[in-house]
Amino acid sequence: MNTKKLSLENLNFQATKINISDHILTITLNRPEKKNALNNVMMNEINYALAYAKQERSIRVVVIGAEGDVFCAGADLNRKQIESDVPKIEGSDDISLSIRHLYKPVICKIQGSVHAGALLMVTNCTHAIAVENAKFSAPEILRGVWPHMVMAGLFRVMPKRAGLDFCMRGQAIDAKKAQEWGLINESVSIDMLDEAVNKLANDLANLAPGTMQFGLEAYVIQDDMNFDEALPYLGKKSAETFAGPDAQEGIAAFLEKRKPKWD
Repeated sequence: MNTKKLSLENLNFQATKINISDHILTITLNRPEKKNALNNVMMNEINYALAYAKQERSIRVVVIGAEGDVFCAGADLNRKQIESDVPKIEGSDDISLSIRHLYKPVICKIQGSVHAGALLMVTNCTHAIAVENAKFSAPEILRGVWPHMVMAGLFRVMPKRAGLDFCMRGQAIDAKKAQEWGLINESVSIDMLDEAVNKLANDLANLAPGTMQFGLEAYVIQDDMNFDEALPYLGKKSAETFAGPDAQEGIAAFLEKRKPKWD
C-alpha cells in the first residue's frame, strides 16, 4: 500500500488550476480553447487534486469549476498522450469514483454547457449549481454509441424515464429542466453564480468536518445495500457518530449556548 504523503508543491498543473482558501479546494478546468475536453493530463490532475483533498483534513469542501464558455465537452477524442509532472495516483483513473469516494462535499460550479462524459462529474458530486443558459446533453447515441459510464451516476440523481429519454434521444436539455429532473440543485443568473457557489461552499465548510466525512461515507455504502441491510448498518453508524468528537463538541456548544469549534 502506498502511504506516501501527497503534496502540491513544485507541481505544474497544465490543464487545471488549483486553489485552496478557507478550507475549500477549487479545481478549475483550464482548457477553454478545447472546451475543457477531458484529456489524460486533465483527468490525472483532477484525480490527484481529489486525492490530495481526501488526504488533507483541513480541506472540507471541493469546488469544480471551469474557464471559458463551456464547462466541459466530455472526453477529448484526440488520443495523443501529453506528458505531465503531476504524479499518477494508482487506481484512480475514474474521476467519478474519486469524487464518490472522497466523502467530502463536492460542488460543480457550472458556468457553461455540459456534454457527454462531463456528466460523470456532475452526477457524482454532492451539489451542482449552473447558470440559467447552460445546456446538458448525452449526445452519444447521435454518434452511434451509448453513454454507458454516465448511467451509473445519472440514474442515481435523475428519474428513470427522464434519464432514459435523455440517453435515448441525445437531445440537450436546459438548466430549468436539469433542475426539475434532479441533475442540478439550482440554476442562477450568470452574475449570481459566484455568490451562490461561495455561500454554499462556506456554509458546508463551517459544519462538522469529521461528521460530514463519516456521514457521506455511510451514505455511499448504504446506497448499495437493500433496506434490511441498510437500516442496521446505519443504526451502528449513528451510535458511532454520537460517540465521536464532533458530536460531543456540537452537543456541548448547544448546551453552553455558543458556536461549536470544529478541529
